[in-house]
Amino acid sequence: MDTQSIKQRFGIIGNSPLLNRAIDTASQVAPTDMSVLITGESGSGKEVFSHIIHQLSARKHGTFIAVNCGAIPEGTIDSELFGHEKGSFTGAHEARKGYFEVANGGTIFLDEVAELPLGTQARLLRVLESGEYLRVGSSKVQKTDVRIIAATNVDVYRSVTKGKFREDLYYRLNTVPLRIPPLRERKDDIFLLFRKFVSDFSNKYRSPGIQLDTDAVQILSNYSWPGNVRQLKNIAEQICVLEKDRNVSAQALLNYIPNEQSNNLPVAVGGSTKEDFSERDILYKVLFDMKKDMVELKKLVAEIIQNGGNTAHIMADNPQFINQLYQDVALNGHSEPTLTIKHPTANSPVDYNYAHDAEEVEESLSLIDKESDLIKKALKKHKGKRKFAAQELGISERTLYRKIKELNL
Repeated sequence: MDTQSIKQRFGIIGNSPLLNRAIDTASQVAPTDMSVLITGESGSGKEVFSHIIHQLSARKHGTFIAVNCGAIPEGTIDSELFGHEKGSFTGAHEARKGYFEVANGGTIFLDEVAELPLGTQARLLRVLESGEYLRVGSSKVQKTDVRIIAATNVDVYRSVTKGKFREDLYYRLNTVPLRIPPLRERKDDIFLLFRKFVSDFSNKYRSPGIQLDTDAVQILSNYSWPGNVRQLKNIAEQICVLEKDRNVSAQALLNYIPNEQSNNLPVAVGGSTKEDFSERDILYKVLFDMKKDMVELKKLVAEIIQNGGNTAHIMADNPQFINQLYQDVALNGHSEPTLTIKHPTANSPVDYNYAHDAEEVEESLSLIDKESDLIKKALKKHKGKRKFAAQELGISERTLYRKIKELNL
């Protein structure tokens, strides 16, 4: 069966190359009995592909059972999958067949397979390798002939590295990997799907059709759709029921689409986090603060010149900067500066110099010294509270603690 025939039979809409590739892979693996691991985001249509594989296989006349592994409590999952004997646990008033017994000769679709407990994973591995299992409370080996199709919306290999998923089971399930593309990677299909959904809902609720203007179509295509096809279908239904104006504008459409704050922000290459850039950030902050202080100092000197050396009102207008200037000097262990200004006359220019008891100290240009001074000021400002000092510096508390140890503060 070709790709277009499969789309028509299973109601799949779209012409994305990624989607077509997934359909081709499903149709090729379907006639075999190989295990398939379907990966994809929530709402992207993983269960539809499990039906494609089952219906195009030799097991199509057998039983198909879909199991949501994340919805079954850990204490009963073994009983659901493998069955139990009468009296095997409290409440087991009679023997019960499990899914592997009921679906013998057919297919079991294990959705959210990464949610299975480790004990159940070991039993599932035995079924995949030998076709054997034990009912809960029984020592008699049962045989079954079931094809397993698993699906998950998480990175299973990462779960393997964290010890939450068995590595041997991962490779046994992942005989044929099948990735379903998210809706944001199928931009040309979004409007096609939306038109299909509004048509269906208009017929269902006997309401007039919906039309989108050009800007609304653009918004529809550019949205990231974290809920994928399921979310798009939900919004189409809302618009069909709630929207009075059947010609939907971009502004009207935005009332139904959740606001996105940071989906289009650039992502750090290689998975870097804020912590990776903390040292660079603090150095940038030091340099920017130095530049700001120099600008403020230039403005202050210019005002003194314009006012003929009268600094009283300038001290009143800039108390925060003057106080910070004195704090910086005191923090470096120097006495407070005394600024003497000779008033200009017709024959003499303005002369600025420090008082005779002030010692001129050459400013350190070391970034380490500046970093140390900045940390000291932040700690002093927040009375030694590292949490608030770290927030002031724009770094994490852990980085601040490490810097304090490195700089022997």
